[in-house]
Order: sequence, then C-alpha cells, then structure tokens
Amino acid sequence: MSSASADARGGAVVTGLGVVAPTGIGVEAHWQAVLAGKSGIERITRFDPTPYPVRLAGEVPGFTAKERVPGRLIPQTDHWTHMALAAAEAALADAGAEPAGLPEYEMAVVTSSSSGGTEFGQHEMERLYTKGSSWVSAYQSIGWFYAATTGQVSIRHGMRGPCGVLCTEQAGGLDALGQARRLLRSDARLVVSGGTDASLCPYGLTAQLATGLLSTEQDPGRAYLPFDAAACGYLPGEGGAILVVERDSEDGYGVIAGYAAGFDPRPGSSRPPALRGVIERALADAGLTPRDVDVVFADAAGVPELDLTEARAVCEVFGDRGTPVTAPKTLTGRLYGGGAALDVATALLAIRDDVIPHTAGPTRLAAGCDIDLVLGEPRDTPVRNALVLARGHGGFAAAMVLSDINYRK
Repeated sequence: MSSASADARGGAVVTGLGVVAPTGIGVEAHWQAVLAGKSGIERITRFDPTPYPVRLAGEVPGFTAKERVPGRLIPQTDHWTHMALAAAEAALADAGAEPAGLPEYEMAVVTSSSSGGTEFGQHEMERLYTKGSSWVSAYQSIGWFYAATTGQVSIRHGMRGPCGVLCTEQAGGLDALGQARRLLRSDARLVVSGGTDASLCPYGLTAQLATGLLSTEQDPGRAYLPFDAAACGYLPGEGGAILVVERDSEDGYGVIAGYAAGFDPRPGSSRPPALRGVIERALADAGLTPRDVDVVFADAAGVPELDLTEARAVCEVFGDRGTPVTAPKTLTGRLYGGGAALDVATALLAIRDDVIPHTAGPTRLAAGCDIDLVLGEPRDTPVRNALVLARGHGGFAAAMVLSDINYRK
C-alpha cells in the first residue's frame, strides 16, 4: 500500500452480497456465469417487443416473487422492489447479520433507483384509462416511488437509522455505496445498500428509447459491444445487487477504500468531462496511486463517443494499455440503478478469487480506445485493488476503489 489514509483503513467493509441478475440468482450462480462468459441477453419475454426497435435485454431467469417475497407485499410493490427484497435477504444471510439483535437506529438503508416502479405504474395507468379511477390501486401512491425499495427493506428488517435513495441513473449504485460509507463514519454500524432496477415494460422501454443510445441490433452476440469498432449502443437489463456494509468488520469481501463523484459540464462546453477528475479523486481518497490498481471495471456504455471518452480518461490516468480493463456487463445489459452495484459485487469476487473476468463480445478495439480490455477468457492475476467506474445519463460520473481487506490492514 502506498499511502493509505487512516480514514480508509477498516472503515466500510462489505460483509454480505445478494445478487439477482440476468447472469443468475445468487452470488455463485452469477460469478460462475461471468467467468464462463454465459450471457443473459435474450429476446424480451416480459412483454411482446415486436413493435419496438429494441427487442433484446437482460432478464433475470427464473425469478418468481411469490417464492422470495412475502405474499402481502407482492401486490403493493413493483418487480424492481421484489428483486431488491430478495437480494437484501440474501445479503443479510451472507453477512451473518441478525437485524433483530442490533440497535434499530444504528442500521440504515441506502439504495439507488433510476426509474422507480415503472411496470407497476404502467399497469395502474392502464386501469385508469380503461376502467376508471376507482380501479387504481391505493399502492400506486408508493409502489412507483423511487424510495419504495429503501422503505420496504427498512420496514421488513426494522432498520430505522438514516435511510435514503440516490437517483443518478447508472452511477447510482456507486453513489449509494458512497453514502453508505458516510453513514458508517457517523452513527450507523450496518448499512444495506446497492440497487436493483426493472423497467422492461412498454412504458419503461419507450422512456429509454428517448435517449437514442440503445442498440437496435437483433443479434444477441453483436448488440452490445463496448469499446469495439462495431459498437452500436447498449442493451437494457433488470436486476442488480444489494450489499451489506459494516463498520470496522474484521472479515468480509473487501473495503470501500475510495469514492468520488462529479457531473459533466454542459454539452458544447470547452471544459473536459468529469470522469478523469473523478478517478483521480477516488484514488486520492483511497490513498492509492494508479500503479496500485489491478483492474478497472468500466462503465462501458457501448456508444462510440462515450466509449472513447471513457477510454481516454482511463489512459490519461493509467497510461495506454496500462491497467487491465473489463466490462462483464456485456452479459447482463446495463441495469441502470442496479448496474454499478452489480459491478461492485463482481469486482469484490474478482478480489476474492484473484481473477479478472473477461469482457464477452468485443473482438476489435475501436480507434482511440487504447486500453488493455480483457478479452477471450478470464485472466488469473492477483487483484488487491479494483476501480469501478459508472456514468449516468445526463452527466453523472462516479468512481469507487475496492480493496482486499487484508491489503488495508
């Protein structure tokens, strides 16, 4: 370790993971799929996508709410909240945490959300316009709301400390975990954090199409190719990861060692994008130099100009073809509020097993993307520190440094 600050040692330790993703339900199912390059990208089945230009997405296979969520909550909440409740339950079990035995005001919940309960809201609008207002569920008032997941997790586990939700699109997962670390530096001892998202419904997809950034390619193997010469946009997905973060735990998957966030200048500005500065501030927060970082988990938008911006920022900090870069999210699509949280979970597993998962799909780097993108197969190598990058539509940018818990001691 170069010059780690005392503040970053110990501190926020990730002690539990809960994964509900297109690559599988459960930590090991997800991890083995990632290492095998097994894609969760297929034709959308949650509705008939035929009338829409985007027909591929990452859906969570085999998720049945009634098997994982209390029955009374199912009609009150959206699919996005169902997945978060299941992931939170798994993360707490993985951490060995027993909320009933902890002070209720010292436990907090901070999640990310991008679109809220989109599918829930769509169904209620259908009832409103086809049957009348008396058919609209009273739970519409909360089921769609961005904070619904945080509220339901808080209620279910009796966590009455400071709770909140971060809405910064794809960057939200890192921003939520950054806030979790702040809370652990005050009165909280345990924070349930991370995020899920689920907007695979006609209403949700139509809203996403407005960005013009989604891929309309119909071949699952060619539809999402970040940093590739044939990059043509990204695919949407659902799911994510919920993490348990505890103060000063002696055991866990890793430490949140550094974090920074920023916002891009307005379009047309002569000022540079925020990403490079965000990376540098996250490294400084962790007390690390670029040489200490073993892998970068890229945001990987799959949009040529955004890929080039990210590749340049990475090269400016780490050098051309310097630190290895990977983007396992080509197997899931971009999960919006759940995407960065899943990347953090995957990065922690890379640290645990000393292996960098590869990026499935790309074969030929685009001009100017002079990064060491890990392709073809996982790369066995010691992973002590990982950097996760995330950018949200509209200009959000965030970076988080994760470290092996033994590296920080």
